[in-house]
Amino acid sequence: MNPKLERPPKVTFSLTETCNLACRHCYADCKKTAKRPELSTAEWLHLIDYLAANGVIQTYIEGGEPLQRPDIFRILRRATAKMMTLLRTNGTLIDARTAHRLKASGVGHVLVDLMGARRETHDWFAGVEGSFALACTGVKHLVAAGIKTDVLTILTKRNAGEIQAILELARSLGAQRVGVLRLYPLGLAKSLWSELALSLDEQMAVIGALAPPDGLAVMQSWHPRDRNCCWQSATVNAFGDSIGCPYLREYVNHGNVRDVPLMEMWDNDPLSKTLRAGKIDTSCTRCNKNDGSEGGCRSTAYAFRGRWDAGDPFCPTLNDGVDLRVLPEWLHQENPAPANQARS
Repeated sequence: MNPKLERPPKVTFSLTETCNLACRHCYADCKKTAKRPELSTAEWLHLIDYLAANGVIQTYIEGGEPLQRPDIFRILRRATAKMMTLLRTNGTLIDARTAHRLKASGVGHVLVDLMGARRETHDWFAGVEGSFALACTGVKHLVAAGIKTDVLTILTKRNAGEIQAILELARSLGAQRVGVLRLYPLGLAKSLWSELALSLDEQMAVIGALAPPDGLAVMQSWHPRDRNCCWQSATVNAFGDSIGCPYLREYVNHGNVRDVPLMEMWDNDPLSKTLRAGKIDTSCTRCNKNDGSEGGCRSTAYAFRGRWDAGDPFCPTLNDGVDLRVLPEWLHQENPAPANQARS
C-alpha cells in the first residue's frame, strides 16, 4: 500500500501545449498555437492561491514550453511567493536577461531537456536546427544567474550511446544533476515507438554502465528505484483537466478545475482514490524499500498491461516477459479514451 495523504504536497502545472520546437517524440503533440482555449492568467493565479490555501507546498511547471506564455513571469511570481517552484523548459528561450528574470522571480530549480550530446542527435529530436546550441547556452545562463539547474534526457535507441556523454556535457555546462527518464508511450512517441524503444535489458545495461563525473548527481527511476508516485501527485493540464500525472495524460481525466475544485476531485474521484491507494497485485521488494511505495509507475503499468493493479514492466522483477519495444494494440488508437471513461 502507498503512503496516505489527505492533500497532495505538490502539484504539476502542464501550463501550455504550445511550443517553439517541433519534437518528433512530443508526448502532447504541441503546436505553435493552442489547439483549444488554455487556462487564462486569472485562472492560473486563482488556482495557485487555492492550492496554497489547501496546503500544497510545491509546484512543478512544464509545457509545452512554459516560457512561450506571455504571462509566465506573473504566474511564476505568484507561485514562488506561496510554494517551492520548479520549472521545466527546452532552454532555447533563455538568454542572460531571461535567466536573471527567472532568478528574480524566485524560481528554485530549472530543468532543461537535452536529447543528445551532439547537435545532430538533439536537433533531430527537437525538429529545429540550432536548438541544441541554444539549449546548452540556456543552461550556462541559468547557472551564471545562480539558479540550481538540472539536465533531463529521455533514454531511447537513438541516444543510448550518448547518455554518458550527456552526463559529461551537463557537468561542463554547470548543471548539478542529470535526470535519465524512460520513454513513455504517449503522443507522437507512439508513432516512433519501434524506432526509439529499447528492450528492458538494453535500458538496464545503459543505466548500469553510467559513471557520473565528480560533482554531478544522476536521477533515474529504473529498478531498484522504480517509483509509484501517484500517492502524492496531482496535475492540471493546460486546459484545466485534472490528470493525476503528466504521464497519465492519455489515460486519466478526473474532471476540470473550471467545474470542480481540484481537492474535491482528489477526495472523491474513484480512480483518483484507486491510484493513490496503490493496491498492486505484484511488487518489487527492492524498489519498495527505496521508494516506500509499491508496483512502480502506473502509467507504464496500465499502458502495457491494461490494469491499474499491475506491476510496472520497466522493473526487471515485474517485467515477466513484456517486450517494451512492442506497443500493445490498443495504444495505436489515435485518441484512446481515459481509463475512468472506458477501460476501468
